[in-house]
Amino acid sequence: MTLREQVEEVVDAALSAAVADESLPLEEVPAAALERPRDAANGDWASTVALRAAKAAHMKPRDVAEVVVSHLPKNDLIASTEIAGPGFVNIRLTNAALASVIAEARHEGMDFGRGETPANAGRINLEYVSANPTGPMHVGHGRWAALGDSMARVLRHAGFDVSEEFYINDHGTQMDNFGRSVSVRYEQLCGRDVPMPENCYGGAYVIDIAREILDADGEKWLDVPEEERVVAFRERSYVEMLEHNKAVLSGFGTTFDTWFSERTLYVPDEDGKSAVDRALEAMDAKGYVFQKDGATWFKSTAFGDEKDRVLIKENGEFTYFLSDVAYHYNKIQRGFTHLIDIWGADHHGYVKRCQAMLAAWGYEGALEVVLGQLVNLFRDGSAVRMSKRTGEMVTFEELIEEVGVDATRYLMLSRSSDQPIDFDIEVAKKKDATNPVYYVQYAHARICSILRKAACEGDLAAAEAGDITFNELAERTVGADVDLSPLCEESELALMRKMGDFADMVAQAAADRAPFRLTHYAQDLAALFHQFYTNCHVLADDEATRRARLALCDASRIVLALTLSLLGVSAPEKM
Repeated sequence: MTLREQVEEVVDAALSAAVADESLPLEEVPAAALERPRDAANGDWASTVALRAAKAAHMKPRDVAEVVVSHLPKNDLIASTEIAGPGFVNIRLTNAALASVIAEARHEGMDFGRGETPANAGRINLEYVSANPTGPMHVGHGRWAALGDSMARVLRHAGFDVSEEFYINDHGTQMDNFGRSVSVRYEQLCGRDVPMPENCYGGAYVIDIAREILDADGEKWLDVPEEERVVAFRERSYVEMLEHNKAVLSGFGTTFDTWFSERTLYVPDEDGKSAVDRALEAMDAKGYVFQKDGATWFKSTAFGDEKDRVLIKENGEFTYFLSDVAYHYNKIQRGFTHLIDIWGADHHGYVKRCQAMLAAWGYEGALEVVLGQLVNLFRDGSAVRMSKRTGEMVTFEELIEEVGVDATRYLMLSRSSDQPIDFDIEVAKKKDATNPVYYVQYAHARICSILRKAACEGDLAAAEAGDITFNELAERTVGADVDLSPLCEESELALMRKMGDFADMVAQAAADRAPFRLTHYAQDLAALFHQFYTNCHVLADDEATRRARLALCDASRIVLALTLSLLGVSAPEKM
């Protein structure tokens, strides 16, 4: 239970007592619903319950607030209360209550702030990136990789059951075009004057793939019929590109529970029916499939879509939408109760129709789509359009190579997904306070340095040799049972308040699908630590003060490391 929840229980008890003795003439007991005051000078928490309950109680808000305060039970949490303005109940906590977060963080470690599984939470399928295996990933895919991975980490920490999935778009025209592109480049490398058809892939990477085939097999494929060569090159190139993109994502720290191939949707099962057949039958059984002009349609207007959608064209060709229908139905059949898809903003027109298909099967509200805006690359303030190396787009892999995983992840997560990101490569590479990820990591490394300095020489030597973990070093240096009463300076209290916000912040970030809030939290926590370090001499002569401040440092280290881990960013012990 978080500190806020503990204080809410105290206020809720006061409200229940006041309603019970009719001091508050209400039929139902209102909730305390605490929030942080805008001005820290007004206390640690504030409740607007008096403003919300005044009308029903036929009382003035300030009179309601007086009743609430007078019914507060004895407790060790609240130091003082104040009725402010029209009826706000401002609450100031005891120093001991604030300090309790230190012991909790040090005891719980990386489980600090972990939520319990919400009732009826079900299973979440989180699908993201899902780049076509026809070329290298661009920086936009990098943003979805960072966003999806961090979102999964945050959701899990908040108590949800999440499965991460990559949808491989390996079926259809784009795959044939990819194979044809490689085939044409292969012929050109062999000296044939063959033009590149429209709708094919003209990137330099296609030439590289064709050259690899030529180096491995020579010119033997020139004697093979064109369509046979295209199919062979398509399959060969598909595997290579998919493995390449898997390696890039793995190096970025992004892992998936499932790599789902679109092709499998069209493979018949033991009863001779494919996933596409099953999805169509289920939709037809609900009465939302009809025939018109020789084509098969889905009546998506029944669920608020602007027009009905074609599933199978007049010539018998399946639409891309039909694959989406089958894929999402398959997710539901696999036992997932809530589907979250992360798409680029250019796919906004597909949202309604895809939500409609779930509603047609009776799963209205099961599909949630997170749309993300673009990433604009800059170098020292100037827009970057092309790669220096290839003269084409800057790939996700190139950005990682130049900037590094930590800076790329952190900056990709620095803003809400519905806002574009201006990513300055040179800023991301800086090793100073102007680079936000460096600033936060430096705070963590500084704490580690303080704890190392405080360690006895023997433990320090063991830690340097890798014989004990840093957690063990901190435990030996600071101890488990520490008197925290010396912590009363404002910068100490501010740091504790911020750590006390962690669990609520994670829960809200999970609910809002907003891991960017962790970057803001990390920067605020790092700033408060730097202020504390400036204002308070940690390694004080007084032993009690020294140990209390070291415990505060250790708790700050843990919460910073945990916050960074939920972003997928490392927490270095030295910098």
